[in-house]
Amino acid sequence: MADNKLYEILGVSKNASDSDIKRSYHKLAKEFHPDKNPAAGDKFKEISYAYEVLSDPKKRQVYDKYGLKGLQEGGHGGGFPPDDLFGHFFGDIFGMGGGGGSRGRGRARGEDTIHPLKVSLEDMYIGKTAKLQLSKNVICGVCKGVGGKPGAVVSCKDCHGQGVKVTYQQIGPGMTRQFQTRCPTCQGLGETINDKDKCQKCKGKKVLNETKILEVHVEKGMRENQKIFFRGEGDQQPDMQPGDVIIILQQKTHDVFQRTGDDLLMKHDITLTEALCGFEFVVKHLDGRELLVRHTAGEVIKPGDLKGIQGEGMPQHKNPFEKGNLYIKFDVVFPENNFASEEQLKKIESILPPRPAFVMPTGDDVEEVNLMEYTASERNRGREEAYASDDEEHMHAGPGVQCAHQ
Repeated sequence: MADNKLYEILGVSKNASDSDIKRSYHKLAKEFHPDKNPAAGDKFKEISYAYEVLSDPKKRQVYDKYGLKGLQEGGHGGGFPPDDLFGHFFGDIFGMGGGGGSRGRGRARGEDTIHPLKVSLEDMYIGKTAKLQLSKNVICGVCKGVGGKPGAVVSCKDCHGQGVKVTYQQIGPGMTRQFQTRCPTCQGLGETINDKDKCQKCKGKKVLNETKILEVHVEKGMRENQKIFFRGEGDQQPDMQPGDVIIILQQKTHDVFQRTGDDLLMKHDITLTEALCGFEFVVKHLDGRELLVRHTAGEVIKPGDLKGIQGEGMPQHKNPFEKGNLYIKFDVVFPENNFASEEQLKKIESILPPRPAFVMPTGDDVEEVNLMEYTASERNRGREEAYASDDEEHMHAGPGVQCAHQ
């Protein structure tokens, strides 16, 4: 069956011309404009929407072929039942739930409540249960979320129960602009309660504030910014589905380990002797175990070398018996100057690989220089002295003095 509802709203036939549609719209808009007829706000919205669709050739073509259902789906069918579509459109366009649309979508849902929870790397390694104190709104048990005595709640007379006041501004022939502001009388609730009839428990607010303790289970292998959901534990409001409480894990900085996925990384300093002759040291792990790390003499460790220990990283979330690796990055600490006598140095040299052969160059161009300690301050001071010397030469030259060319 053809959908003629929008044509019926404008009082025209399905074969009406564009001028007929426009003429009928102007007549009806003038009759039902809220400035002239405040109680006809919903009727005016229907008229405006019908004109918006039927005055647009593309929208009208889709509507004629598929009806409101096809218009909403772009001509593909599916979606909301036909009886609910009209309410669904006005709920979407004007920000208010039409009767059918609200039923089609179910109850509105409240906002989620987000709480950060700081946890240590140890907590993520072995798991932890943390208790979080939550303050939330709950439906008043005395008035059952009504706010007052039975029949005390009445629709706001100023906004006709809409919660908003709608004003219109004419911006051209047959064109108006719509403005919505929250109703100051009912504070956007769409209803009012006399003070004497308000619930003594919630004072007409319909909700009460209560404190609840949530047990947050941090599982082994969880990661930074991972979310833990408590479904339906958000603030309660009448005729609304409560949102969720979402816990977001924030990892504290660790003194020893850094985490990369399921792997752990740590840094460890060793002496030159250890780098050449082997070493032993103990790593205290996140679960309190002490890992003995041993390196064989003769297998030289160079500065920046990275070694790994398989299976000693972080446990995998939901599969804690599988773990990543622990990687150790080594830095070699060299001895200070004059750490050994000349005789000791000769003994060390006799053990180490021989120096590369050196041939002394000859000739007048050979010049011996001395090495000095290099620091950033030395470099800057050298530049300053060079600039100062250059400036001094220019100063001695004087203005307008030029060197003679030979």
